[in-house]
Amino acid sequence: MDLSRPIASVVPSLDGDVLMVLAGTTRPLTGREVGRLVRRGSWSGVRRVLHRLVDQGLVTAQEATPSMLYSLNRDHVDAPAVINLAGLRTEFFDRIRDQIEQWRIAPDSAAIFGSAARGDGSTGSDVDVFLVRPDAVDEDDSEWRKQVAELSAAISRWSWDRCGYRSRGMDEVEDVRRAWLDHHYCTGTGSTFGASSGAVRPPSPTGHRVIRGYLSVRSARWPRRD
Repeated sequence: MDLSRPIASVVPSLDGDVLMVLAGTTRPLTGREVGRLVRRGSWSGVRRVLHRLVDQGLVTAQEATPSMLYSLNRDHVDAPAVINLAGLRTEFFDRIRDQIEQWRIAPDSAAIFGSAARGDGSTGSDVDVFLVRPDAVDEDDSEWRKQVAELSAAISRWSWDRCGYRSRGMDEVEDVRRAWLDHHYCTGTGSTFGASSGAVRPPSPTGHRVIRGYLSVRSARWPRRD
């Protein structure tokens, strides 16, 4: 599944991208705004899709001279299906979070990184998971390995994408963090990464955001439900 455009699994045409944009906001958008947010296809193609969806009643058009403003008709019988399809990415991450919350050995931290987190992958891209083991748990612990294997298999079933995971102990995470800090301070490149930030961002071989996709514990990743 293309996690940057999960709706494409069901609606692979430009119609799916336009519907995903309109489902993501309640603010009416001009056709040009829809075209910019879709980020694929031509403006003429987006305009044809909008006209077709207006004819079907799934999208409403309101005149606002010199433009037209378009909105998803949320009262349309098809609208709930469109909204659910537009939320597939969130649903995917929620499933991962829910499965991890059921683990007998809870990780100290868990994150999606790489293209799946950034939203710029494609069909066949791996779903990369980073797990921090509790200090008392060995990497070869049978229960830990079973949990990780089950999560990997579940991710493949849910998306048909291969799961690549990295499991590290907290001491290893600290070593990576220190190496990152040493590299950037010694080379004079500076850093916006602070020792108290709790993130792990090793230097990129290409000099830019390789692990930009780490999601914070209290935001979009899988916050524990208190």
